[in-house]
Amino acid sequence: MRPFRFAVQVDGAPTGKAWRDLARKTEDLGYSTLFVPDHFGDQWAPIVALTVAAEATTTLRVGSLVFDNDYRHPLVLAKELASLDLASEGRLEAGIGAGWMKSDYDESGIAYDPPATRVQRFEEGVQVIKELLAEGSCTFKGKHYQLSGAQGHPRPHTPGGPPILIGGGSRRVLGIAGRHADIVGINPNLAAGYVGAETAAESVPAKFDQRVAWVRDGAGERFDQLELQCLTFFVQVGVEPKEMAANIAPMFGLDPEEALDIPLALAGSVDFICETLEARRQRWGFNYVVVHQPEMEAFAEVVSRLAGR
Repeated sequence: MRPFRFAVQVDGAPTGKAWRDLARKTEDLGYSTLFVPDHFGDQWAPIVALTVAAEATTTLRVGSLVFDNDYRHPLVLAKELASLDLASEGRLEAGIGAGWMKSDYDESGIAYDPPATRVQRFEEGVQVIKELLAEGSCTFKGKHYQLSGAQGHPRPHTPGGPPILIGGGSRRVLGIAGRHADIVGINPNLAAGYVGAETAAESVPAKFDQRVAWVRDGAGERFDQLELQCLTFFVQVGVEPKEMAANIAPMFGLDPEEALDIPLALAGSVDFICETLEARRQRWGFNYVVVHQPEMEAFAEVVSRLAGR
């Protein structure tokens, strides 16, 4: 099993100084990576945010969780990724996705195509980006993208390009992740375009068994080379686990005992959370755990105990 790594997902800060301080605190607390999402709501623009965070730190990795393929042509995004990987001296993790949050598309006027179309376009985009980063040029003839002798400049610091992170909850996206990613985020299925009852139904443990199997099918012999990541949404350190389970169980249509096993949730003492994460790594292979900014300090003792183990 791969050793544990931990990351924090953050949206922004009120000032540039506060953002730099937050990046340094993330590094000082022992987290591997600072992630920024890619939405049109109340958050910093990812490329700028990640560049400043990398410049303010020395060992902290930075990454997108995840860039929406529909917002950026893959030739443009490849150039941005290569530049950031070069500037950070190889500390970038390049998360790329097909886009899912319908409100982003409504606000921007970008066409919210059916999932099959967005995913097909996304897979083409990933292929283009990987070729530009690894080979330095790309000629590609797809349904959505056509490139002729496109050049991948500058060259990234990381040989072959930074690690590619793909997250998803559907069989098709996780199959693509198995074929193309270095890091795979195992998420609920978000085909509905918003977080609601459908998302809860897709978050039960048995669904994660199935999703890991889909990644394995897509990856084939390269499965053991992948890192498997889980983004949490309910984290409470020092709270009685059954208390949180009782609160969230109705959202998922489960009894409290079953709710304790939902991979999106963590609660309890530091010892209990460490045991839970070790059990989940054993069951699903999750070695890379992401929490959010509000719980990053309380969760730091878990990071101290498990990171690198």
